[in-house]
Amino acid sequence: MTQVLIFDSGIGGLSVARHIHALLPAAVLTYVADDEFRPYGDKSEAQLNARLPGLLASLEIACQPDVIVIACNTASTTALPAIRAAVNAPVVGVVPAIKPAAQQSLTKSIAVLGTPGTVARAYVDDLISEFASDCAVTLVGSTALVEMAERKLAGGPVDMARLKREIAPIFTPPNGHNIDAVVLACTHFPLLVDELEKSAPHKVAWIDSGAAIARRTKLLLGRAQALEMTAGTSRHNTALLIGPQPSPARRKAFADFGFDRVVALKP
Repeated sequence: MTQVLIFDSGIGGLSVARHIHALLPAAVLTYVADDEFRPYGDKSEAQLNARLPGLLASLEIACQPDVIVIACNTASTTALPAIRAAVNAPVVGVVPAIKPAAQQSLTKSIAVLGTPGTVARAYVDDLISEFASDCAVTLVGSTALVEMAERKLAGGPVDMARLKREIAPIFTPPNGHNIDAVVLACTHFPLLVDELEKSAPHKVAWIDSGAAIARRTKLLLGRAQALEMTAGTSRHNTALLIGPQPSPARRKAFADFGFDRVVALKP
């Protein structure tokens, strides 16, 4: 069986998992949410590099994946080289979609909306320099949006007034009125796209990397391996949550994304 391990700090990676499942319906998916250490966006590089390589190495031994997907922008922009050195399977990281946003923008004014840890990384500066040097780029960091997405998928309400305040810096002078593309540089944020669209003062394109990650995963697996299972093969997609027992609403959220087994792993 083709096995794909999808890893994130919480439920954000589900925005990537849905693209992988759609493109590779025969693959067996194991999702790991590091709830105990969430949010990653307020952790230091030293903290993430101390935790993630060893954790992913242990998960590789337990799950035996053919490909590992780090469905977290903060982890990818911070610890990807160390993770790759610690595991044997190929690793797909998340690259903020700055290149397609710059290509799509008609006004050449774009924003990057991520966690504070992501937007402060030199990696993002390098992407801007390489792919958006002809654009005015606004960087906005938020950890509150991460928790809003977590709360939404746990069955709770989204505080629209607070969400509007969190994204307000995108649309402030001098470039806010010109911005026509916003990079969702946190995998949690596409889960809030309906609310983001309603809260923006004017229409923009909200751009994420989910589909591109799925295509890269399929390429690494190879067509023959990705389609090796027959339609009648019994399989389960499993979510492993590092932390406390999940609520019924949280279990339902994973089930809604195709993960019919949810297991809590005590840290």
